[in-house]
Amino acid sequence: MFFVGCHLSASKGYLAMGKTAVKIGANSFQFFTRNPRGGNAKALDVADVEAYLAFARENGIGPILAHAPYTLNACAADENLIRFAEKVMREDLERLAYLPEALYNFHPGSHVKQGADVGIEKIAALLNRVLTPEVKTPVLLETMAGKGTEVGRSFQELRQIIDRVELQEKMGVCLDTCHVFDGGYDIVGNLDGVLEEFDRVIGLERLRAVHLNDSKNPLGSHKDRHACLDEGEIGIAALEKVINHPALREVPFLLETPNELEGYAKEIAWLKELRKAD
Repeated sequence: MFFVGCHLSASKGYLAMGKTAVKIGANSFQFFTRNPRGGNAKALDVADVEAYLAFARENGIGPILAHAPYTLNACAADENLIRFAEKVMREDLERLAYLPEALYNFHPGSHVKQGADVGIEKIAALLNRVLTPEVKTPVLLETMAGKGTEVGRSFQELRQIIDRVELQEKMGVCLDTCHVFDGGYDIVGNLDGVLEEFDRVIGLERLRAVHLNDSKNPLGSHKDRHACLDEGEIGIAALEKVINHPALREVPFLLETPNELEGYAKEIAWLKELRKAD
């Protein structure tokens, strides 16, 4: 099944996002769990969730991706920010328990000159405090471009985090095509090699979602600036190979391209045309 979608606004609730997804030809979507710059989450509307779940079943909407706010820094130097990150993650996972098809994605964080090793230890420690046997939602570490002091700029750093998590069965990875390209992984010239390295270091069984984006900057730039499909340095030919690669065909693909809904609808239609039959 080809699950493809984009980032939608959660301001009007889950049912509204589901209806918007169907309207633009999507059967998956991503949303922020709260304002991406931080703050409190809106009160959970259980009736809206139940209405969405019924709508999703009727319309074939598959896995959806909940994205933590950008302000969640699990390896901050400031302990108040660590406590905020833990509070947000606990709240988000409690709410996502109502959405059995959801995945939870977050940026590992920035070590802010503490060093990557310290950052990795702090991220894993937070996950060990938050993840319990009762948590059902898979938690995904996102591959990062390596901007500034970001942790997660390599598959090895993500693996080091996972290795330190006690309940590793709850952990996965979201691969962002812009981020890995900017991070130096040549998905244009050597997609097979990149995925072989991912499998060797992390394991393809942990790859649960893909952010499908072009990049405004060249390979290895460490910039993290997304571009619309075929308007960047990756190009549509390489992204076509991504959506059709045997190792990736079953994961949801979520667009984070700089688009409004009309642009997303066009890109989703384009991707459906490029997708080879199962």
